[in-house]
Amino acid sequence: MSERIRIQPLAEHEYAVDVTEGTTKTRHRVTVPIDLLTDLGLPGADEQTVVRETFAFLLEREPATSIYEEFPLDTVASHFPEFPDELRTRLAG
Repeated sequence: MSERIRIQPLAEHEYAVDVTEGTTKTRHRVTVPIDLLTDLGLPGADEQTVVRETFAFLLEREPATSIYEEFPLDTVASHFPEFPDELRTRLAG
């Protein structure tokens, strides 16, 4: 299924993410904790790119309707232990 991810900054370190999968549309509100990029070994990475790649990662594993409506990005690793390595790989390539 084809999906479209649209990211809109709301505030510093906070984003609205709209996902369209066919005729289904979902909206999510995510925050990027201040130390997350440094903790992942990605200092200086563009936050919107990190948010986009995080949603691409999640959508490969579950439908948009299963993704929390609101969450900080650091919670993804608690549900998917492979996330930090996968995110680093995605941002490097």
